[in-house]
Amino acid sequence: MVAFSGIIAVTVGLAAWVYAASTASSQPASHATGVANATASLPPQAVFVDPRSFAVLGNNGPFRESSFTEFFNPTNASPPFFQVFNSDFLNILGPTATIRAVAANPTFAFAHEAPIWVPETDEVFFASNDGGALGMSDINHNNQVSKISLKAVAAAINAAGRGIAPVNVSVTKLALPDTIQMTNGGTGPFFGNLILVNSGRGPLPPSIALVNPSPPHNTTVLLDNFFGRQFNSLNDVKIRPGTNRLFFTDVTYGFLNHFRPPPLMPNQVYRLDPDTKVVRVVADGFDRCNGIAFSKDGKTAFVSDTGANGGFLGNNQTQPATIYAFDVDPTTEAFTNRRVFAYVDTGIPDGIQLDADDNLYAGCGDGVQVWNSEGILLGKFFLGTTSANLVFAGDGRLVIMAETAIYFAQIAAKANKLSFP
Repeated sequence: MVAFSGIIAVTVGLAAWVYAASTASSQPASHATGVANATASLPPQAVFVDPRSFAVLGNNGPFRESSFTEFFNPTNASPPFFQVFNSDFLNILGPTATIRAVAANPTFAFAHEAPIWVPETDEVFFASNDGGALGMSDINHNNQVSKISLKAVAAAINAAGRGIAPVNVSVTKLALPDTIQMTNGGTGPFFGNLILVNSGRGPLPPSIALVNPSPPHNTTVLLDNFFGRQFNSLNDVKIRPGTNRLFFTDVTYGFLNHFRPPPLMPNQVYRLDPDTKVVRVVADGFDRCNGIAFSKDGKTAFVSDTGANGGFLGNNQTQPATIYAFDVDPTTEAFTNRRVFAYVDTGIPDGIQLDADDNLYAGCGDGVQVWNSEGILLGKFFLGTTSANLVFAGDGRLVIMAETAIYFAQIAAKANKLSFP
């Protein structure tokens, strides 16, 4: 199915580009100059796709039928590459941006979600797919948390020499206690610890836990219920900037992937005060809330709704694949003034992160998509496969989870602080 979908995507992409090229000649000279300037400053792995070139495909145009099996790749460029829709994306990339795979295992979705960069050791921690394809986890088997050394990545890249050929750095599995079940989200560090949100498995409860990144990985569970009821399956988490409060999403994907019982509560966003252990709902009304992130000042929250992905119910393109923005009430911290921030064109927006300039990055069906603070799509880290999450490893380094591979992008963008204090 994956190979077949890729063939469809390439066919649609080529036809779209041919049609767009035939109409571009009618554009004014100023448009042609803008395209030329953008193209001239592109990094080697980048392609420029002007939105005006595909705004009209014509009566017999190569329209896409599926956002899940057909990619928008009108230049037929080979992944991985940078797909540029707006010249502002070049400020994010910088003139020498590169992207390559740095770890891979085609038989195991080892790199799914929960990426956390620990600067002291320059390692990124992450979790394998929980209950999904190639995840090797189900109601009877837990998923795994692993780490990769970015020092080893740098050494492998240096040894590979010039070019952008992939390297394959080994990953290390963590031995964690049984209280950690089906990790799906993570952030931090929080006072030096990883924050892991866990979906639970069977009767074992979903939880939020602190895990020491150093062996023997001492673990403290902060929360595993809402006034006596288990959560559905916790999904993602962030620390609100300027505070120590944890905001997390709860959704039914554990049930929809056959490793959790039927849900007991709506799909909602919660806040946990780690000092008082007070927990409250801050947003509801979602189909399936998923990723969560905050602007640099903490005044705006973003939540992705991935209702279009229904687990065993299948995909439904008429359901949300949408990122919503909210104001954060300065007193209650409830999420207010809900509005659409972005609707993705391929797959669903899973994990989300912001950079230091409040550009928003989302793991989507074709890689990582990037919008500016106004919700304009600037470009993509086009992988030709699904990415569920990503994390900045300091300024200029982006680590992308892509299920059976990890990608490493060296760019110009600066990181947004996720740790506390």
